[in-house]
Amino acid sequence: MLRNGLIFLSESRAAKKLVTGTALRGMSRRFVPGDTVDELVSAIKDANSSGLSVTANYLGEGEKNEATARQAGDRYSAILDRIGEHGLNANVSLKFTQLGQAISDDFLADNLGRVLDRARDLEAFIRFDMESSDYTERTLAAFEDIWAAGRRNIGVVLQAYLYRSALDVARMNELGARVRLCKGAYAEPAEVAFQERSEVDGSFVSLMQMLLKDGNYPAIATHDDAMVEATVAYAKQHRIGPERFEFQMLYGVRRDLQASLVKGGYNVRVYIPFGKAWYPYLMRRLAERPANLFFMTGSVVRESPLGFLWPRGEGKNSA
Repeated sequence: MLRNGLIFLSESRAAKKLVTGTALRGMSRRFVPGDTVDELVSAIKDANSSGLSVTANYLGEGEKNEATARQAGDRYSAILDRIGEHGLNANVSLKFTQLGQAISDDFLADNLGRVLDRARDLEAFIRFDMESSDYTERTLAAFEDIWAAGRRNIGVVLQAYLYRSALDVARMNELGARVRLCKGAYAEPAEVAFQERSEVDGSFVSLMQMLLKDGNYPAIATHDDAMVEATVAYAKQHRIGPERFEFQMLYGVRRDLQASLVKGGYNVRVYIPFGKAWYPYLMRRLAERPANLFFMTGSVVRESPLGFLWPRGEGKNSA
């Protein structure tokens, strides 16, 4: 119920207007470090210094305005330039709808093409984020078209809560494409997605095993201790070395777990978003892991005159 409520708030204009005028924007910097490329680069450097690789994302989706969609393309080109300029251990993640998929196929091909060309020139990797189930097939079809054109520095995201994802994992494994596996962050109907947490977890483990066994350097995106432990156990049982996959986590979430995995010799990549469209992103992150709401509530209390009453430090279950 809490998860569905947070997803509803992520889509509510009234809630956005109310929340963005409060102290939540300041607290959101734990999860979204800033609005500018400079702030993003600073966060990437900090992550790299802690042994973490990065995937950078300029927040936004569903663009129907050509000027705004081109601005998103400009941002990604600038990010790629800065990654190359500073020799950063980072790649980028973007959405087809952010670059103009809803405008026209020709517009998307032109706008995305220049970003892909820049990534090719810099030998950088681009991941295509997944959106709601309405876009799953369109995203995979567009991805396959780009792959067929000879681009190999690209990957895609699949969501464990969708019934179709086992077939999609097999489809991407056969292609040889790199996949990021996540649980999923949209409110999906029972017709297309598992509704119970136990079912989603079971699907995640099954898909993770398919990817580790037959995939191309898969990314296992989770903050769930049980999912991490299942991944580590399967890899060890089947003698799959830690160099053959990576864990991915969100910036600012489970920093304790990130550090522990790096110390254990595993590759960990953090997803660092930036930009002004932080509100829907943050609400969906809270929906994925409602325990993050506890962290944010604690932040409000600590900054108030009653801050001395709030316990300090980050425990295992902190955001």
